[in-house]
Amino acid sequence: MNKPEKKLFLLDAMALIYRAHFAFSKTPRINSKGQNTGASFGFTNTLYEVIQKQKPTHIGVAFDTSAPTFRHEQFADYKGHREEVPEDIVINLPYIKEIIAGFGIPILEMDGYEADDVIGTLAKAAGKNDFEVFMMTSDKDYAQLVEEHIYLYKPAYLGNAVDILGVEEVKKKFDIEHVDQVRDILGLQGDASDNIPGIPGIGAKTAVKLLKEYGTVENLIANTDDLKGKQKENVINFGQQGIMSKELATIKIDVPIEFNEEALKYTGPIEDKLTKVFQELEFRTILKRIFNVEEAKPKTAGAQISLFEAASPKEEEQIPSQPQEMANIFSVVHDYHLIDTPELRQRLITHLMAQDEYCFDTETTGIDPVEADLIGLAFSYHAKEAYYIPIPDDQNEAKKIVAEFKEVLEDEKILKIAQNLKYDVLVLKKYGVEVKGPTFDTMLAHYLIEPDGKHNMDVLSENYLHYSPVSITTLIGKKGTKQGNMKDIEIEKVVEYAGEDADITLQLKHKLEPLIGESSISKLFYEVELPLVPVLADMEYEGVRVDTNTLKELSDDLAKESIKVEQEIYQEAGEEFNIASPKQLGEILFDKMKLVDKPKKTKSGQYATGEEILSRLANEHDIARKILDFRQFNKLKSTYVDALPEMISTTDGRIHTNYSQAVAATGRLSSINPNLQNIPIRTAKGREIRKAFVPRDDDHILISADYSQIELRIMASFAEDEVMIEAFRNGRDIHSTTAAKIFKVGLDEVDADMRRKAKSANFGIIYGISAFGLAQNLNISRTEAKEIIDAYFEEFSAVKRYMDNAINEAREKGYAETILGRRRYLRDINSRNVTVRGYAERNAINAPIQGSAADMIKVAMINIHNWMHREQLKSNMILQVHDELVFDVHKSEIDIIKTTIPELMKSALKLKVPMEVEIGQGNNWLEAH
Repeated sequence: MNKPEKKLFLLDAMALIYRAHFAFSKTPRINSKGQNTGASFGFTNTLYEVIQKQKPTHIGVAFDTSAPTFRHEQFADYKGHREEVPEDIVINLPYIKEIIAGFGIPILEMDGYEADDVIGTLAKAAGKNDFEVFMMTSDKDYAQLVEEHIYLYKPAYLGNAVDILGVEEVKKKFDIEHVDQVRDILGLQGDASDNIPGIPGIGAKTAVKLLKEYGTVENLIANTDDLKGKQKENVINFGQQGIMSKELATIKIDVPIEFNEEALKYTGPIEDKLTKVFQELEFRTILKRIFNVEEAKPKTAGAQISLFEAASPKEEEQIPSQPQEMANIFSVVHDYHLIDTPELRQRLITHLMAQDEYCFDTETTGIDPVEADLIGLAFSYHAKEAYYIPIPDDQNEAKKIVAEFKEVLEDEKILKIAQNLKYDVLVLKKYGVEVKGPTFDTMLAHYLIEPDGKHNMDVLSENYLHYSPVSITTLIGKKGTKQGNMKDIEIEKVVEYAGEDADITLQLKHKLEPLIGESSISKLFYEVELPLVPVLADMEYEGVRVDTNTLKELSDDLAKESIKVEQEIYQEAGEEFNIASPKQLGEILFDKMKLVDKPKKTKSGQYATGEEILSRLANEHDIARKILDFRQFNKLKSTYVDALPEMISTTDGRIHTNYSQAVAATGRLSSINPNLQNIPIRTAKGREIRKAFVPRDDDHILISADYSQIELRIMASFAEDEVMIEAFRNGRDIHSTTAAKIFKVGLDEVDADMRRKAKSANFGIIYGISAFGLAQNLNISRTEAKEIIDAYFEEFSAVKRYMDNAINEAREKGYAETILGRRRYLRDINSRNVTVRGYAERNAINAPIQGSAADMIKVAMINIHNWMHREQLKSNMILQVHDELVFDVHKSEIDIIKTTIPELMKSALKLKVPMEVEIGQGNNWLEAH
């Protein structure tokens, strides 16, 4: 039987528009009117490319509407965490709709339903009417709709080809038996992008495993007796949440929209309509291309028209009439060598020792550098040339081969280049090699150049070299249970992959180095971020001991507390209900118990029951306080107490957190596995977790050194406020001093309530707090909050001047800057949208303060690390959390540590205000802090 000749493309508009917007976010396309037209330009290219290449007979573009959908009614927090649509997209939307109309394509939308429901309904109808249907989107949820004649068409992205998924491809991709199980996967694991909760503790791998055994969410819940331990408990407690999540993820195929074959027929662009909108947007080249007018000669070679490539603001004049493929390993002549004999290794070492610089890269069995084994080493010192040394499984043999390269890697004169240098440094530590001498990390370089961008090698290569590297997944498969291992791949393929990594990183260094040198970040890069790499590597390698018995006791205690408070909530409510369900909780609190006269509702009309709401009610209503306790106990238990033992290394019995320098745009370090920054310390139960972090043995003790009010001191220094500076210099309590000024009383007349309000104002001002925000924090009227803020600015006029100046400077420059020149780019600082602009203004005030605090502790860590090495101390710096450093101290060195560390922290950066450091010691982290 012949395939149907009718071909329908249904485009998910917002998915494609967002991709276009972010593709051009680093290099915005600004026309002569000052409009950022990137989203319109990218979407147009995608639309025209699919028309040209796929030649659909029928086509439609589906949009969401602003009206709430049935999903919001079912689950108030559906998509609740999503940020507002970026202003540049909002501005571009009317133009995009005009462009779609100019191509003669119908816009498909319906209140109460999302674009995917509209597409799902039309796709199913068309599939039954002899159409080949292609749902064009990047959203994986559409996979549930795939059947014979209906395909998921994933557009090209960053050099990857178009991906068309039919039934077999979907089953293979998700590792499921039938397409409908896509809904069950989403029901079990949830969907973070849409805030669909799923069942706690079930991720992608576990979801697939459970579906292989039980088939559906419903069948899993019906067979909970087969399950064990925590998984059984979660499925029992959150089973209904899983079913609800599956329902939320289910795309409707019965939307009351007519399938009008004639209306969807593609007849070609309408010249006058497209000309009008393209001229307004200044899309001259694409207008000529569409209507076969002679094309302007491209001014630069190698430009792209693909939606997902970055373009310069003048890209319009550079785009050739036909898109060119991005370069890759198959199209570029290169010379990557296998170095697998002692003679070849020695020859390579001789050549490396003669270089001023070289790039190196490690290939390993995993992404955890402490647990992973070395598979190979790659080196490159000329572009398009590289050398790969395989490392055997036998650890004794492996160490012998790595030892041959010890002299090269520890040479103090040769510059070593790497992408994510800390990882390679950590891996080599296990093999007895300390990377020494000057270094250059391409990831960190780009982090300082583009703090809000992506810094992985593939993205950098595509943006700066116009080259698409081989993906690791092409060698070992995609993440999941079936993913392979590099050591099982044919050596020829590994040579190409590893050689390319080293080669591309070397080339990136030569692109990024001039950009670092041309800007104010050179000192920050060479004197702070790069020297911090070995400091963090040593801390991660050292790790911290965790007492599992303490965690077990805490877990049992939290379980008991949770059950106890759950019963108390039921008693207060007069019935049992699902406390985790916002809908049921809202009905109990506001319909049945009527805690407030006019309860706040979400957009869908459901009662709001978030932490902010409950916190305001907790002072007057026990049930609200107990619900907050219930949520806290469960989160502490699942996220921290029960999770920490799973992170203990099998190699040395310690936890080795991973510190990331290139994540937070503010400059602060972040940590994962575990995320130390997120361990709660504001509640007694949260603080108890710190009890589990202990010294390595009985000869050691933990010492904590914590900057006192570092951000307030930096603000006082920036503002040059004499009252604050004088209070800090004389060691007076800053919050009492503030209270005395704003309430106009003597220092000895300040009571606890005044100090509390002043403290909230002091810290709130740094973050640009409003009267509304301060009122909520202090549980006072907005009028009183406004009076406090007004009095604050009257008494501390220098602070107000600093804030105004910070905003005005950011408006002129487009960025805010720390003491050491770290920049936070603020593209929305001149936005016409009050909310968006307000967020940028708050960042303009806070980024220099928070960023300078981050720089200060980094400099302190470098100085402390160098001092401890010089003195050859037995003690180690093991943790950094916010403004605190933790040391595992040999008891013979307690005095010198407690004397020297605070001095090195205080003197890290020179300010007009003295820094203070609080220091404590104990047999666990809680005692020390």
